[in-house]
Amino acid sequence: MDHLPVLLKPALDCLAIRPDGIYVDATFGAGGHSRGILERLRGGRLIALDADPSAEARAAAIDDPRFTFVSSNFRKLCDVLDRLQIDRIDGALFDLGASSMQFDDSARGFSFRESGPIDMRMNPRAGRSAYEVLMQSSEAELAEIFFQYGQERAARKIARAIVVRRASGTLPRTTFEFAQLISGLVHRPGRRERLHPATRVFQALRIAVNDELEALREGLDAAVGRLRIAGRVAAISFHSMEDRAVKRTFRDDPRLEAMTRKPILPDEAELERNPRARSAKLRAAQRKAG
Repeated sequence: MDHLPVLLKPALDCLAIRPDGIYVDATFGAGGHSRGILERLRGGRLIALDADPSAEARAAAIDDPRFTFVSSNFRKLCDVLDRLQIDRIDGALFDLGASSMQFDDSARGFSFRESGPIDMRMNPRAGRSAYEVLMQSSEAELAEIFFQYGQERAARKIARAIVVRRASGTLPRTTFEFAQLISGLVHRPGRRERLHPATRVFQALRIAVNDELEALREGLDAAVGRLRIAGRVAAISFHSMEDRAVKRTFRDDPRLEAMTRKPILPDEAELERNPRARSAKLRAAQRKAG
């Protein structure tokens, strides 16, 4: 499947790209947003970041002297800019969550559509895998993860079942088997559900493994701190917790003026081209003077 950048034109329009500006693509992914930014630059410069080591090879395909790729989580944005001797930027774009490429690669463990290891790390070279979180966390810690990051009502029941299964040495080791376990616990026979019963638990584990919400807060704060006056920051989110964090930052940070009272959503044409964009929400803000 082609990896289409979500809300590409609206995001670039929100950034109001100056041809000679310095911009950050905080989540390079497949590079669609980066290429879009480069098309609008004449001189200028683009710094792209991605925590996933596999992004480096994709970034190498962009042969452009204005483009610099750094393998890093966006929470380290200030360190990256310092190393590059960049003091101020004109804009930053965050395309949040896991990429479609990560979901499509069963070996990464983000999805249960196909069987793979229960990993879910954005950077598979660092940190604990989701399986290690399942094996090492207490029942209370697991319940908190599932409830806080997945809004899973059966969080305690699922956590208890995991602890019982691991004590007996029968905790599933693959995404497909783990999803089956959860489905057996929470699926109500005869009821047609919009989401697979394991969806919320998988989301919660991914957020916990990658510390996504705290990384988002740190990344946004770093970007805002480096914006020039009238510089802009835009963020595309895919679930309510991300959107809430972005909305709160853009509304409450005294350095910013929110540009989007309500989020910008994909139009029907984009949804027809790319159904994965259906949950995307775009918000933007501008750096105030003073």
